[in-house]
Amino acid sequence: MPTNRTADVLRELLVRHVATWLPAALHRSRRVTVALAWAGADGGGADAALRAVAGHAAQIRGRQVTVLVLADEVTDLPARLGPVEAELPPEVTVHVLPGGPARLPVALKAASAAGAPLFCFLDLSGPAHAEVLRACANGRNGEVLLHAATSARPALALAGFPLVAEVAPVLEADGGVNAPADAPAGVIAFGSRSDRSLEAVRDALWTVGADFGVRYRDPAEPAGAPVKVAGEPDLEPLARELLAELRRGGPRPVTELRRHTLTATVYRAADANQALATLLNENKATRERESGRLAGDELITPTP
Repeated sequence: MPTNRTADVLRELLVRHVATWLPAALHRSRRVTVALAWAGADGGGADAALRAVAGHAAQIRGRQVTVLVLADEVTDLPARLGPVEAELPPEVTVHVLPGGPARLPVALKAASAAGAPLFCFLDLSGPAHAEVLRACANGRNGEVLLHAATSARPALALAGFPLVAEVAPVLEADGGVNAPADAPAGVIAFGSRSDRSLEAVRDALWTVGADFGVRYRDPAEPAGAPVKVAGEPDLEPLARELLAELRRGGPRPVTELRRHTLTATVYRAADANQALATLLNENKATRERESGRLAGDELITPTP
């Protein structure tokens, strides 16, 4: 079970991504599905997500939005969600179902989610099961934001998500009320096919991390120092990683290095540009053009 602070972070991330994903999904389809599943209590996440949906009533008009809410602890959910549902446009249908993430594939099939944009949020108590993640992939139409005890990267890749990013949140000291200093809080992972969604989730992670006093560590380096996301970040580790990537694979366009930053580090895409500028200024790398803003298709080459 997540700590209260972890639940707060997850709830805020969920709200921010629904607010980003829903308008874009409605722009390309008249039918979309949002599926929310908790292994345990939702920590207020269901209410917050529905309010985020209600905030896009103008875009929803004339379309169909299905919201599935699954949780192992649903005793108070219908009563809590009732007032929020009353604020939703008639085009939004909400189904509250008992049972956690394991029931998601059946629920999605019953909701006829296939073939349309799908966003899934999963708060897991154990590992991410392949069947659940394949259902979230929804062919080529889904993306998933999840919280798990350990890394979900291999499982997400096998489920059909070509872009995977994950971070291990580290809760800073808060007086001992909820968590001690450096308390691990599992792994937050995201699977998608969209670079834009990937950037949006990473930006949201940093904003929420700054608001809630959270740092992030790369799950692949459990002994590594967590990155502080409030204020100006230390970009030296990112510059070293990008230089190492260039030396491993040779010249790379800026777009690919930004993507590598999002999928292989805890940093943001915008941080990649600053780190690359540092490498160029220190003559550790060269660029195609002599000056001007770094373009996405511009090749960066490591110096010998």
